[in-house]
Amino acid sequence: MGDTYGYFWGKYRPAVLKLMVSATDAPQQYKFSAHEVRAANPKDKGRLTFEMTMHKGRAVNDIKSSLFAKDLLRMLQHSGKGSELSESGMYEFKFDKHFVLHVMKTDAQQVIPEELEAIVAVTNEV
Repeated sequence: MGDTYGYFWGKYRPAVLKLMVSATDAPQQYKFSAHEVRAANPKDKGRLTFEMTMHKGRAVNDIKSSLFAKDLLRMLQHSGKGSELSESGMYEFKFDKHFVLHVMKTDAQQVIPEELEAIVAVTNEV
């Protein structure tokens, strides 16, 4: 993966996928080492915190301002299991200032399908 945080997310792919699978039963979280996250891109002094909602292999919300979130999404899109899981539900990812990744699965049926498609269409134009 040629993206900035691709190596980092690739390394943690099994852990992230396990969180997604386990999130079916209850929200999950994983605490990363602060120095390892920062070492992934020492030049980036920006904000690493983000919130991303993923459904059908796409971010439903706007993640343009977070390279960290975009690279997580890219890793999940390139993962067969990640793509499969996102087809079956909507996942909310939140990375907080304490370097904890929170993963929650929500029922995609809670969103009216036409509204969701409109949101995804707008997101894809970016």
